[in-house]
Amino acid sequence: MKLLTTKLGFGYPGFPVGRDVGLTLEPGEVLCLLGPNGCGKTTLFKTLLGLIPKQSGQIRFDGHNLGDMPRRDVAKSVAYVPQAHDAVFPYSVLDMVVMGRTTHKGLFQGVGKADRDLAEQALNTLGITDLANRDYTRISGGQRQLVLIARALAQSAKLIIMDEPTASLDFGNQVLVLSEVRKLANSGLGIVFSTHNPDHAFACGTRVLVLDEGQTRAEGPPQTVLTPELLSSVYGVRIQVEVLSNGTCVCVPEFS
Repeated sequence: MKLLTTKLGFGYPGFPVGRDVGLTLEPGEVLCLLGPNGCGKTTLFKTLLGLIPKQSGQIRFDGHNLGDMPRRDVAKSVAYVPQAHDAVFPYSVLDMVVMGRTTHKGLFQGVGKADRDLAEQALNTLGITDLANRDYTRISGGQRQLVLIARALAQSAKLIIMDEPTASLDFGNQVLVLSEVRKLANSGLGIVFSTHNPDHAFACGTRVLVLDEGQTRAEGPPQTVLTPELLSSVYGVRIQVEVLSNGTCVCVPEFS
């Protein structure tokens, strides 16, 4: 599924957040959204999902205007992984993941064996099958984040939007999630994810969009776009970009 925005303005009534943002995502690509706190990343995602109305410009999925698409069609096309989620009811982890299948069901149609099989497959993909019968409210924040990603996988959408999916994960689980992002893109899915760590863009991003004060500062391949000058300007600290022996780029802050 192709995502395209042109001259997109987004925000809240009486409070514009971003303007003139254009991005393109093709199937099999990973677009990494970078920017400092408060630059508008989460608001942009809510707008792409149709949760809040755009203020100007266009959002198109496979040539279809988002505003003309029924909510069910949007849910079938795009899955969302939020930053965090605190459940009230003690659902099992498997039941939480099965909820990703509800968009494919009629009003009074329950989930079946095929839906549960897809949910179990998503848990297995992320290596958390052992959590299937655990109480979702009694697992760690990092584990809950993995469950939310599994739920998005079970939704079987063609595009997944992830809002800082590694924010509450330890280093090992961050690597796991980034590895899965690459695998999902290789399988033909389109992935958009935000992060505060430019190294994540180097690790698995096909392209990167740098957002600053609601506007696009740069867009393109990470190795081309993420220069020391740009990163230092956006984040307000001096940063160098080093190339490791295997060709991977990493960011190194300069401490005074």
